[in-house]
Amino acid sequence: MKKILSLLAMVFLLIACGDKQTNDNVLYLYGWADYIPKEIYDEFEKETGIKVVEDIYSSNEEMFTKLKAGGKGYDIVVPSADYVEIMMKENMLEKLDKNKLPGLKNLDPMALGKLQYFDPNNDYEVPYVMGATIIAVNKKYVKDFPRDYSIYNRSDLQGRMTLLDDMREVMTSSLGMLGYPQTVSDEKAIAEAAEMVKGWKKNIAKFDSESFGKGFASGDFWVVQGYPDNIFRELDETERENVELIIPEKGGTAYVDSFAILADAPHKEAAYKFIDFILRPDVYARIADVLETPSINVPARELMKVKPLYEISDLQNTQVLKDIQSTLDLQNKYWQEILISK
Repeated sequence: MKKILSLLAMVFLLIACGDKQTNDNVLYLYGWADYIPKEIYDEFEKETGIKVVEDIYSSNEEMFTKLKAGGKGYDIVVPSADYVEIMMKENMLEKLDKNKLPGLKNLDPMALGKLQYFDPNNDYEVPYVMGATIIAVNKKYVKDFPRDYSIYNRSDLQGRMTLLDDMREVMTSSLGMLGYPQTVSDEKAIAEAAEMVKGWKKNIAKFDSESFGKGFASGDFWVVQGYPDNIFRELDETERENVELIIPEKGGTAYVDSFAILADAPHKEAAYKFIDFILRPDVYARIADVLETPSINVPARELMKVKPLYEISDLQNTQVLKDIQSTLDLQNKYWQEILISK
C-alpha cells in the first residue's frame, strides 16, 4: 500500500511540475538580490496577470554553474557583460525578436555600445543597469589625494584602505593603470600589473568584497574600492557629504548587467512582455530612483525624482569586464602570488 501511495504521490508531483512549466501566467527570473523593486513585479502582475517568481544568485559564476549543471525552468537571467559573452558562446541564450521589444529605442547608445565588442547588433541581451566600480574616499580623514588607483601607493593610509577580493576587478584596474588592455596575453605585462598590486597590498587592510560598505561607514576604512550602492546605502545624508566618489579614467571599470532570455526558457512570451515593461520610461525611472544609478533609459531621465550618485557621462571611458578565457589561468597564477605575498 505504501508503495502504491508513493507512486501516486510521484505522479501528482510530476503533473504539478508540468503545470508549472506550461503555465503562461508565470515567469521565472534568476537574478541579483534587491535589483528589481517588489512593487515593479506587483505592478507587472496586476497589468498582465503574469506573476514573476524570482530566484537569487550572488555571483555570475554561481548562476552559470547552476545552469550548466542542469538547472532548468528559468526564463530570464541578468548576467554581467563577460558572462553574456560566455553564455552566447555556449549557445545558452535566445536570439532576441526585437519586434517584441519596441522599448529598445529608449536605451542609451553608449550602454549598447559597451556590449558590441562581442555582440555587434545587441542580439542576445537588453541592458538593464550600467554602473561603475568606484574608489570611495572619506574626505573627513583624507584631505589631498590622486583621483586614480595610485592612491593605494599611499603608505600614510596603511591599514585604512581596502580593495575588492576580486581578481578581475583588481587586475583589470592595475593593467589599465599601466596602459594595458584587460585581454593582454603578454606574461610580462601581467607580471608587471601583479607587482603593482603587491605594492598596493602592503597598504591595504584586506581584500574585501563583503563588508567594505559597512567598514567605510563605520570609519574603519577611509578608502575603499567597491560598488556605490553598497557604500551609500550605509550612509545618511550628512555622511554622504564627506565622500568623494572616484571613477578613474585610467583603470576604471564599469558593469552592464543585462536581461537575457535563456534558449530553453519555458515562458518566452512572458519574458518579452516583462523586459519591454521594464523598458517603459515611467517604470525604469522608478527603478533608477531606488538604485540611485544613472538611467540608461534616455526618456526616463526626465521622470526621475532622485539624483543619481554619478552621471552616465562619467562612464564614457570605463571598460566593462570581458571574457578573458585565453589568459584567465595566467592571471589567476599571478593573483595567487599576490594573495600569499607580504
